[in-house]
Amino acid sequence: MTTFIAFEAEVIAAFGRRLRVRGDDGAVHEARPRGRRLEVACGDRVRCERDARHAEVHAVEVLPRRTALWRSNLRGGAELVVANVTHLVAVIAPQPVPDLFVIDRYFAAAASSGIASVLVANKADLGHDSALGEALAAYESIGATALACAAATGDGIDRLRALLQSATAVLVGQSGVGKSSLVNALVPDAGIETAQLVRQTEEGRHTTTAARLFELPGGGRLIDSPGVRDFSPAIDLLEPGTLGYTDIAWLAPQCRFLDCRHMREPDCAVIAAAEAGGLAPRRYESYRRMRRLYEQLTAARGPGKRPRTGR
Repeated sequence: MTTFIAFEAEVIAAFGRRLRVRGDDGAVHEARPRGRRLEVACGDRVRCERDARHAEVHAVEVLPRRTALWRSNLRGGAELVVANVTHLVAVIAPQPVPDLFVIDRYFAAAASSGIASVLVANKADLGHDSALGEALAAYESIGATALACAAATGDGIDRLRALLQSATAVLVGQSGVGKSSLVNALVPDAGIETAQLVRQTEEGRHTTTAARLFELPGGGRLIDSPGVRDFSPAIDLLEPGTLGYTDIAWLAPQCRFLDCRHMREPDCAVIAAAEAGGLAPRRYESYRRMRRLYEQLTAARGPGKRPRTGR
């Protein structure tokens, strides 16, 4: 006779269809979602069942999420990235050359999901040029928190640690910007815990694709996510008129038409601001790219198809 023991837990690592969950009693278990339709991410709280006879744990239900970060796939569908975070921390560095259009899309997704945006310029010890400084200032002007630091020397790490002290944050960015170094600077045992994950999971050699939650020593929690080359927000969570761009949202009420797309429409306050210098040209170009992508992904999904995001 099979005996099932039910308990609630938090997902502290997710790699493919493999999960690591921590129960409310502190016990950590390897687990799998039950059924292909159950979408689970790092940061989720789940109801689990432990099959005592077969020594297996399954996540059978995702408990209500406070927030979630979603991305679009090439077919316009929504894919879950992480859950229950309060802050999105995007990392850039002098090298590789920052792709600020990707940062814009991350921040648009965060704004659309009620998640605070933070921009961290890492590798300050290598020298930050004026363009990087201008990027920090530009993001601060639209409401993001921006700071510079150097994981290698520890400069600025205390300020970042203080910012995250009461947060549950997800760390995102291009590959090579030093996210792993930042994690190791903030969480001294992060390297040891990651090595244990490699040894204890059959997919261990692929853990660069995993999202992993760490408890910060001074308070707060940090989810490290894989590096990316590109990112597109889930289109159904974006406000259709402004696509999550905060500065566009500030200007849009002044447009002549309520359904203005801010592309070619007459008497568009966004276009006027871009031409007059009240809106940064790079940000307006970023919005235009996002608008075209939004329309491409909507078309790729086909008429009448709206992915379920389970918010």
